[in-house]
Amino acid sequence: MTGTTLSPDLRTSIGALDLANPVLVASGTFAYGREMTRLYDLSILGGIVSKTITELPRAGNPPPRVCETAGGMLNAIGLPNPGVDVFLREALPELRQAGCPVIVNIAGETTEGYVRLAARVAREEGVAAVELNVSCPNVSHGLDFGTAPSRVEQLVRRVKEECPVPVIAKLSPNVTDVTEIARGVEQGGGDAVSLINTIRGMAIDPRKRKPVLGNVTGGLSGPAVKPVALAMVWKTSRSVRIPVVGIGGIMTGTDVVEFLLAGASAIQIGTGNFVDPWVAPRVISELREFCIQEGIGSVRSLIGDLKA
Repeated sequence: MTGTTLSPDLRTSIGALDLANPVLVASGTFAYGREMTRLYDLSILGGIVSKTITELPRAGNPPPRVCETAGGMLNAIGLPNPGVDVFLREALPELRQAGCPVIVNIAGETTEGYVRLAARVAREEGVAAVELNVSCPNVSHGLDFGTAPSRVEQLVRRVKEECPVPVIAKLSPNVTDVTEIARGVEQGGGDAVSLINTIRGMAIDPRKRKPVLGNVTGGLSGPAVKPVALAMVWKTSRSVRIPVVGIGGIMTGTDVVEFLLAGASAIQIGTGNFVDPWVAPRVISELREFCIQEGIGSVRSLIGDLKA
């Protein structure tokens, strides 16, 4: 049946974390939500993933840090942030007012650093889950944990011992087989995986004969990476039993549907937030309209329903 006027049920979940809809905003593309509150009511979102937090403040990489590419953008931001103390004191109280689940993205240079951060952040009021950034291509040691199944398994297991909220590991596409890394997360007791993080790339100024980015290489994101992301989400969802959160070039409601069909339980919008600050509410509206037009009563029925 198509063309039903019934309001579709957009609710979904990432393990034990219930979401009003599958549309989250990705780490590093929404800051801590402060600026976006002037544009729309954040409570309509499925959730917010905060910009990566580290134990100590980070200045990030030297500029230039961002450049536009065909179908996307390169960034080499380098995880600048004020450190966990300032985050908990100044940013988290505002995030608590968003009216949707808040997932705090964290990064460390050692296993114990991740564990300390997770234990501290997860016990704060208003933190619904923790996302482990084990896949940033723009920082020293940023990919060490995310390229070896045994290392990510050990990391996730240690974090889970100290973390009372769901733990999501954000995975890199810059590996031989992302499913092996995802299985490491699952074996370590992780609650979900999110993928993909950016693909390593670079841009060159032919007149100056120099790299465009101050860090030489950066992470490619945007519509250009969507086919890669879809394939990795599809492959990963067939390899693990834990939920998968899809990321990569999502700009429309039908993009969301594609990721759900590939096996994602939810998605994150990243680069789209820079292109169109109203992208998330628009995508939610488009997803709802797609379900109405196709007679889909619940988005859950789309998850993994690819006829392949």
